[in-house]
Amino acid sequence: MATPQIDVNADAGESFGRWPLGDEVGLFAFVSSANIACGHHAGDPSTMRAAVQAARGAGVAVGAHPGYDDKAGFGRRAIAMSLAETVDSVVYQVGALAAICASEGVPLRHVKPHGALMGAMCRDPELALAIATGLRSAGFDLPMMMAPTPALDAVGAAGLPVIPENAVDLDFDDDGINIIEPRPAAKDPELVAETAVMVASGRASTVSGRSIAMPVRSVCVHGDRPNAVAIAAAVTRALAAAGFEVRSVEPWT
Repeated sequence: MATPQIDVNADAGESFGRWPLGDEVGLFAFVSSANIACGHHAGDPSTMRAAVQAARGAGVAVGAHPGYDDKAGFGRRAIAMSLAETVDSVVYQVGALAAICASEGVPLRHVKPHGALMGAMCRDPELALAIATGLRSAGFDLPMMMAPTPALDAVGAAGLPVIPENAVDLDFDDDGINIIEPRPAAKDPELVAETAVMVASGRASTVSGRSIAMPVRSVCVHGDRPNAVAIAAAVTRALAAAGFEVRSVEPWT
């Protein structure tokens, strides 16, 4: 019987100028994919390059992490934008990171929306499909990493690549979508690790107490949580103990 595989992804590159956020060197030792902020919700060109270099050094797959242009709210507040404006913003951000990746000889592997943008896309199949289509039209034939929702299904049904994922250091609503924390606090690494094993096995518990299907191929830990490295280490250990091989994944199409 083949060993089950699961990707562990982490949001990274979220420092800005002189204000550091997160320990990427420590974090990248325990994950297989990194979603690097593209300068709108967080990050700047030099921070993006440093994150790409750190991921390359750790052998971690690199993805783009576009969000709303909202540094004060860290992209966790919804911004009123038209469909076309949102597509243009995402294409712009992915293009910026793609240029840095190319100059560092690092392939860009996926796109994972951030924060409030992720929530908006998960709840709006039209938006998710428009963004995925816009990226392909711009030459970025990259899998969209999103929660397993009707929006993800719509992207996949259009013949565009997807990777179903969800964060295991956040709670879930009854639709299987993460509930955003405006300011992430430290969490018990072992409890998060228990959630990771459950989610990797295809189930999740919601805040209302329901058990729902969660067919993911990747689980996320957030790099801006104060004890993110300890959480990532506990998650990786627990997944290995449960019989999973942690590695970056190819998309579903």
